Amino acid sequence: MNSTDEADIGEDKSVAPGAATKPVRRKRDPPTTREVILEAAREVFAQDGTGGLSLSQVAQRAGVNRATMYQHFRTREKLIEATAAGVSAKLYRAIFGDPAVAEARADESTNIEAVTAHLADFAMENPVLGRVWLLKVLSSRRPANDPFWREYLSRFEQFAKTESAQPGIDLEVAAVLFLAGAFIWPVWARACGRDAAERKRMAERFQRELLRLCLHGTLKPEKLETRARR
Repeated sequence: MNSTDEADIGEDKSVAPGAATKPVRRKRDPPTTREVILEAAREVFAQDGTGGLSLSQVAQRAGVNRATMYQHFRTREKLIEATAAGVSAKLYRAIFGDPAVAEARADESTNIEAVTAHLADFAMENPVLGRVWLLKVLSSRRPANDPFWREYLSRFEQFAKTESAQPGIDLEVAAVLFLAGAFIWPVWARACGRDAAERKRMAERFQRELLRLCLHGTLKPEKLETRARR
């Protein structure tokens, strides 16, 4: 058997040759098997999108048989839903911490620089998860239902009410630009082929440029007076 969730039967090597042997059963571990399946699903999701994800393909990559797969996920839709929800939860905890205490961290809620730093580090170290989240949100009919997106936009809304924020920010557009850039940059920079020190430098590059854009933009107002007045 190739399932990590089923009782595997093997030969007891401790008895003498020719003696009667009893089947040795491996302990069931459904939570571990479920995570193995979800990890395989994330890889397929990131590579082929939802259109390329099937139960049989994920089962093969996870090293489990179809019966074990169906014990955990009865349909392709349930697997996609669980995969996307798991990625969103990982993102939330990596950027904002424990959801149970996130609201109490009011001192960090408006610190966009700190949030951006956490996001850049996570995206660089987890390029597959970033691609999965982007694909999930892009293919969703209601992207605003995603918990991570709601919290991220909420931080922008809180920041916009502070004295540090420029007036007239289109918060939804700004949030999309920040997130899309953070998750696409590791793919463009080929993060998987770099060592830890290089990935850290790439994350810092992204953070610095994003902060520079927030502070100064890319156009000189005095060179484009008409645009500046608008």
